[in-house]
Amino acid sequence: METVIPSVSLIRAQRYDIEVLQAQLVALLAPLGGMTNFVKPGDRVLLKPNLLTSSRPTKGCTTRPEVVYCVAKMVQAAGGKPFLGDSPAFGSAHGVAKANGLLTWAEKANIPIVELHGKRYPVAGPEFDNFLLSKEAMEADVVINLPKVKSHVQLTMSLGVKNLFGCVPGKMKAWWHMEAGKDSQRFGTMLVETARAISPQLTIIDGIVGQEGSGPINGEPRDLGVLGASNNVFALDRAMVEILNVDPAIVPTLAQSQRLGLCPELAEIAFPLMQPAELKLDDWKLPETMVPIDFGAPRVLKSTFKHLYIRFIQEPMAAYATSR
Repeated sequence: METVIPSVSLIRAQRYDIEVLQAQLVALLAPLGGMTNFVKPGDRVLLKPNLLTSSRPTKGCTTRPEVVYCVAKMVQAAGGKPFLGDSPAFGSAHGVAKANGLLTWAEKANIPIVELHGKRYPVAGPEFDNFLLSKEAMEADVVINLPKVKSHVQLTMSLGVKNLFGCVPGKMKAWWHMEAGKDSQRFGTMLVETARAISPQLTIIDGIVGQEGSGPINGEPRDLGVLGASNNVFALDRAMVEILNVDPAIVPTLAQSQRLGLCPELAEIAFPLMQPAELKLDDWKLPETMVPIDFGAPRVLKSTFKHLYIRFIQEPMAAYATSR
């Protein structure tokens, strides 16, 4: 059986201006066959950005709306039907998108924002047999993963694999923090198995501006100047930590994807455009202090209550007030 060599496309990118960004994304995907290699006419295409929070885009903790917009237009040009979905830790996808400015861009591209709902799907390994994943992600014809490059106080780095945790329903996220959070490597395995189950056809990572230090929310924006793309999310993550000069062994998602044989070695990855060495940074800041993944039962209950309050009380009341 012929071995398929994973390919990671990397380019320098400094700006979010739409015309420039659109051209850069076309160039980025060209070695991978272009968007038409991933999207066929009539395909329902989930765009999965990193929404996370209502923080403004310039803070560097969410995927920039301009990236989502440009990718949506490329999907439409290929004949696909894109929709945007996520399951933020707090609130709804629509509410967070409105707060951080993404809703305006979604409306401009004429793409709906959907809430992700859980359904039980088979996930590798008996320890994850009670796992819930997004029905919308699992039943989409194509999933395009749109992560942000960020340091992470619990997992060292948040990249493509971690972004797919957004396809786990909000309350289930809190449960997994409590159930698996005592062991960062087991938590990393859960994230890797989530990514393997969803198996995004394409991942495009927003590293034009990343967030370093105490990410994924409270870090500082950092001009990184990179866009990356691959049909192999594990290979793309491996390339990104090489660019940032971060040891894969200290990133649970990388360490576990390597242990499970899902993440290729750097020498096993094809780089048709730029090599990681050409984009390398020597001073990317990781968190100074790590925070336990295990939230504990009280914090999980508080998180769940806050999620429900924002989604079913606060946001509907705000929408009612606006409509009057």
